[in-house]
Amino acid sequence: MQSTLVSRAGESRMWFVVLDAGEEAKQALVDLARNENITAASFVALGAFEKATVAYFDWAARQYRPIPIGSQVEVISLTGDIVPDANGAPSLHAHTVLGLADGHTRGGHLVEGIVRPTLEMTVTETPGHLVRRRRPEMNLSLIQRER
Repeated sequence: MQSTLVSRAGESRMWFVVLDAGEEAKQALVDLARNENITAASFVALGAFEKATVAYFDWAARQYRPIPIGSQVEVISLTGDIVPDANGAPSLHAHTVLGLADGHTRGGHLVEGIVRPTLEMTVTETPGHLVRRRRPEMNLSLIQRER
């Protein structure tokens, strides 16, 4: 992974991040958040995955249904946020639209994305005190303002 801080001290911090083939996108973002002490951020990305798993949240069952994609795909859009979980660790929430070779798409909650050949991301720190907390009635962790 390569990353470059593209703003100055006193400004909102922003990084341009380039992932290499074989890196897992979600883990790379969590690692960046830990290494750079990013407490809240949003991100956008594009590039490609050699394989990925997205998921659809089944509201009635209160659980994610995985959708594995075992072939090369274009990352048409990848967007999300990073905020601390209830224990203070970086927690990532991302949605993506992936383009298949025949022009069809798959999309949903990103579970895993293995990069090939590259993924280019812009990560922008968010001023504010946010935290992701578990909502048992939904079986989800959602962002809340920290009190």
